[in-house]
This record gives sequence, C-alpha cells and structure tokens, in this order.
Amino acid sequence: MKSSAPPEAAAPPGGGEPGPDRLDRAVWATAAVVVLGAIMSILDVTVVNIAIPELTHEFSAPLSQIQWIATGYTLALATVIPVTGWACARFGTKRLYMVSLTLFVLGSALAGAAWSAESLIAFRVLQGLGGGMIMPAGMTILTQKAGPQRVGQVMSVVGIPMLLGPITGPILGGWLVDDVSWRWIFYINVPIGAIALFLAWRILDRDTPQPAERLDLPGLVFLSPGLASLIYGLATGAEKGSFSSATVLITTGVGAVLVAAFVVRALRADNPLIDLRLFRRRSVATASLTMAFFGIAFFGAMLLLPLYFQVVRGESALATGLLLIPQGVGAMVTMPIGGQLTDRIGPGRVVMVGIPIILVGMFGLTQVEADTSYWMLGGAFFVLGLGMGLTMMPTMSAAMQTLGHDEIPRASTALNIIQQVAGSIGTAAISVVLTTEMNDRLPGGGGLGGVTQEVPPEAMAKLLPLMADSFAATFWWSLGLLVLAYIPALFLPRRKPDPAQVPAPMPMH
Repeated sequence: MKSSAPPEAAAPPGGGEPGPDRLDRAVWATAAVVVLGAIMSILDVTVVNIAIPELTHEFSAPLSQIQWIATGYTLALATVIPVTGWACARFGTKRLYMVSLTLFVLGSALAGAAWSAESLIAFRVLQGLGGGMIMPAGMTILTQKAGPQRVGQVMSVVGIPMLLGPITGPILGGWLVDDVSWRWIFYINVPIGAIALFLAWRILDRDTPQPAERLDLPGLVFLSPGLASLIYGLATGAEKGSFSSATVLITTGVGAVLVAAFVVRALRADNPLIDLRLFRRRSVATASLTMAFFGIAFFGAMLLLPLYFQVVRGESALATGLLLIPQGVGAMVTMPIGGQLTDRIGPGRVVMVGIPIILVGMFGLTQVEADTSYWMLGGAFFVLGLGMGLTMMPTMSAAMQTLGHDEIPRASTALNIIQQVAGSIGTAAISVVLTTEMNDRLPGGGGLGGVTQEVPPEAMAKLLPLMADSFAATFWWSLGLLVLAYIPALFLPRRKPDPAQVPAPMPMH
C-alpha cells in the first residue's frame, strides 16, 4: 500500500521517521485520531451492558430479547473483522477507517432514536459493522506510520482504551442511565465520532489503494458465519450456565466446523482471506498463543469483578466502576514504560516481568471473602493494572515488529479475531465455572439466578460467605490460564527490533 505522505514519513519499512526512536508529532497526531475512535467503540460495549436492566423496563421486553442488544453487536463485529485486511488493501486504510467511523456514528444516532427493542437490536448490528473495522484499521494505520522500531510505544497508546473501557464504561453508563437518559449512551457517540471523522480527514495520510487480490469469497463464507455461530453458541451457553442444550451444542459445533473449514481453505488458497502463513513465523505464533490465553483469563476476570461487587457487596453499577479505578491507574503507570522498553530491549523481556506481576494481583483476588477490605481489593487491582500494562500491548507488538508494511493489515485482522474469540471464550467459560461453583455451594443450587431474587436479610447474611467462596474459587481458574500464557511468552523475541531485518513479504502462492 502506497501513501502520498511526505518523504520523511515513509522512509523506513513500515513508515515513520528514520533515525530517532521517539515518537514524532505526526505519529502522535495519528495516534490521537486512532485512540479517539477506539475509545468510542470499546466504551460502547461496557456502557450498554449497564443499561440493559433499564432497557428491559423501557421496552417491556424479556431479558432474553434485550440481551441481543449486546449479542447482536458482538456478532456483527465477528462478521466484519475478517474482511478488514482485504478491504484495507483494496480501498486504503484511511478511507476504510472513515467509513467504519461513519457506520458507527450512524448506528449510534439511530440506536438513540430507537422506538422498540427490535429496532434497537437492528441499529446495534449497524453499529457493530462499523465498530468491527475501527480497531484493526486504526491499528494498521498507526503501526505503518510509526514503523517497526517504534511499534511498542505505539501499541501502548492503542492499549489505553482497551484497558480503560471496562473501568470507565460502568461509570459513564451508570451516570447517563441514572441522571440523564438511556438514549444518551448512544447519542454521546455522535459528537465524538464527528470530531474523529474530521480529524481523520485532516490528519491521516492520504493513501492510494492498489489493486488487491480478489476477495476470498469461499473463505469469507466459512469464516464470518463460523465466528458468528461460534460466539453465539458460547454466549448462549454462558447465559444458560450450561453447554449441554441442543441449541448451544449445534450452534457452537457448526461454528467450530466452519472455522476449521476456513483453516483448511486458507492453507491451500492462493489469496486467503486471512494469511495463516504468517503464523509460521515464531514471533507471530507465540504472540498469538500468549494473547489467546491472556485474553481468556483477562476478559473472564473482568466479568467476575463487577458481579462480585454488585452481587456479594451490594454496590451499584456506578460505585463498581469507581472501585475498579485502581486497575486503570496501574495500567496507565506501566503502559508507556512497557512501550518504550519493548522498543529498546524486546517484547519478550517485558512480558516476562508483566505476567508474574499479574499473577500476584490475581492471587490476591483468589482470597476474596464477603467482607474483604476495599483497600486490599484496590491494591490487588492496582497490581493487576501494573502487570497488564507490561503484558497486553508488548505481546501484540511482538507480532507486529517482524512484519513488512503490506503484511500488517493481514496480521492486524488475524490478531483482532483472536482477541475477539478469546474474549468470548473467556466470558463464557468463566460464567459457567462461576455458575457451577455457586450451584455446588448454595442451598438448592440456585446459582446467581437464585440470589438475585428477594431474599430475607437473615438468609442473605448466611449466603454471602458462600457466594464469595464461589468467586474466589473461580478466580483460581483465571490464575491457571495466566500461568498457561507464560509458556508461549517464553519464546517471544527478546531483542530490540531492527528495521533492516524486517523480512520481505511472504508470497501468497
């Protein structure tokens, strides 16, 4: 992909200014545009989750139907992400990024004006079609602009909204739903998106689309419905607390078969939708495995934390978001440091420090009780944040640093798919584990559904320690998955990236 940017922005492989490792003004401006879009799309997920009880009341609809407001968005993401790499090459990253922002803003405006549950679900799907392309397209723009020698610092910038979304989302959503209107959880995206669109038009380098390979339609037919079916099956299984029902087994099984069929197709096709040959490189393969295990553990734990505060401690959604702030603070402390160290000494050494720090924080959560001090919990969250700032984006940087300019869109698409599927698997698996633990401990096996009903205070006082024990036992599963993530992380690159050693693009034939 070529660009009409000034010569100094395109000298080294992957773009960016030659010589200095520090980010220049042009890269910071590009990062601001990308982060603005990323914050908007990531915050939207957590903000909407807070509003689901209000939407159930507003539209007099059952929870099973309203849940599709969240699920429909996720399925749209899974459907559109696979085509992003091809679309970047065919239409240009700037154009694709602006189109994705436009779709997201349009979907937001329509969702805010929704008149029924059905219309809101439809507009959320439109939002998802745009939101699914924002992150991979933005990541591609930023990585190509900075170049391989500065990708660690750039990834630390992209990681900020990914870590802060689950924290600030409940705070913003709780305030809007309680004091303004549920419609503003969607309307708020309109001015933010308009600013992002204007800045993208003014700041991003103009790119000239080149003739790309033909779209791999058979691969698209396999992968997009396969991912959607797989994620739907996992989400339904988590909602029911079991994967044994026929609906869950069929949808999950069909999704797995379609994804497997895509893998076979991609390894044989001349122009696959996702170039799986990139995974022959050790850095890409080990980073992907590390990210998968980390994503399952991280997103699973993020599901448990709000539930613990709201179910066991009786906190509101707004208070829960405030209690999770130390995690974001910890991440903000180490994320810029992690980005700089990644570019100086290699991502492998940074991640080797980050994961053990996360393990310490997660171990603290395995000790939670019904009356655990909030100071102790805040300390554990802060330590978790410190470790995540040294783990998540350095891991992604490990895959990107060894890629040529034209390979970045394909790799960015693949990594976003891995992250999306890992998150879905993590939330589904941890939901089932928590349900099982509660069924084993609570009288009558009521699980979460039983304790959310009206329970006399005397009976609830006896149930709270048992519920807290269920959460503590479930956190051990997240801890174990993080230990597994440490194994592939041992093989991440441990040297400073050398732009001169970026390999030539792998042939597609």
